[in-house]
Amino acid sequence: MITTVNIDQEFKDLNMQESGLSSYEFDSCIFKDCDFSKSDFNGAVFKDCTFHNCNLSMLSLKDTSFKEVEFYDCKMLGINFQSINDFLLSFKFENCILRMSSFYNLNIAETEFISCDLQEVDFVSANLSKAVFESCDLKKAIFTQTNLQKADLTTAINYAINPSENNIKKAKFSSISIVGLLAHLDIEVV
Repeated sequence: MITTVNIDQEFKDLNMQESGLSSYEFDSCIFKDCDFSKSDFNGAVFKDCTFHNCNLSMLSLKDTSFKEVEFYDCKMLGINFQSINDFLLSFKFENCILRMSSFYNLNIAETEFISCDLQEVDFVSANLSKAVFESCDLKKAIFTQTNLQKADLTTAINYAINPSENNIKKAKFSSISIVGLLAHLDIEVV
């Protein structure tokens, strides 16, 4: 149940560690330099919002809605996105640290990850078709039964994707990083 609706507002320097915005709705709002680490966004709705230089680490997102939401220069460690409301889900991440977060079983087709640190991120069973991983570090990211059809990983680094366990039809990879598709074979490429 939504309790407060905020439209076209800018929020700057909020420090809401371990508190939150549960059951709030935000439409066309901007969040700058805010600390929401370990906060509760459960049931909140964000439409056409942007987050700039915010700390969202360990955020609780049960039934949270993100519709056309963009994150820039944000710290987002250990977030479990799999519990969000996926109806009309759409977001973009640029220059964000998303280490140890989980997108398990989410339909996030066409999502853009630009210059992001995606180390140890769980993409198991996610639909990442047509997703873009531009200049992203995917070290120890987990891809199992992931749909990467037509995804663009040409500038991504450190990934290990087993083609027999994932759908990579028409995905784009650079010839330099193609070794990431052979890692499961335990061979040496020289």
